[in-house]
Amino acid sequence: MNLPNLLTSLRFVLIPVYIGVFSSGYMIPAFLIMVAAGITDILDGYIARKSGQVTTVGIMLDPLADKLMLITVILSLLLADMISWAAAGAMFLRDLGMIAGGMFYHFRGKKTVPANWMGKLTTILFYSAIMFIFFDASFAKSYLWAVIGFSFITSFMYIALFKALNKPEVDVLHKQEGEPEKKEA
Repeated sequence: MNLPNLLTSLRFVLIPVYIGVFSSGYMIPAFLIMVAAGITDILDGYIARKSGQVTTVGIMLDPLADKLMLITVILSLLLADMISWAAAGAMFLRDLGMIAGGMFYHFRGKKTVPANWMGKLTTILFYSAIMFIFFDASFAKSYLWAVIGFSFITSFMYIALFKALNKPEVDVLHKQEGEPEKKEA
């Protein structure tokens, strides 16, 4: 296992640690665990790209670790009445849709889209929204809704990238003269 995949695995380990610390009422340490998970997210991708250690497993596990940590944090904030059911539902819908979509393409042998700058920006914005919620900032809930809206925009961009990456190629060598090109539905 290479270092980037080890860092990704560490994020999976941090999930139950976060749950235990948050449920014990230690908000600042829980927030710091979430930040540590965010830092490992940045580091694993950076190290993988810079050292040529990008793997198929890493491409699949990295966003899964991000989503599971974020879902855990969202659920903990919901159960502590720090965010609304509507906000949690919108975030769950988006993240579960992204996980299901990625799995759908992966298990059908299709190419998956690795995390890009829009996905990373969305994660950073979610982490900042959660920070504002943890510290009870007056604008936190409005900011969270703005980030939720932005996250759906990035989801639609990922869907377009998935489709473009897996678009069937036209066989121009075997196309008959004068035959119209097939159009995608």
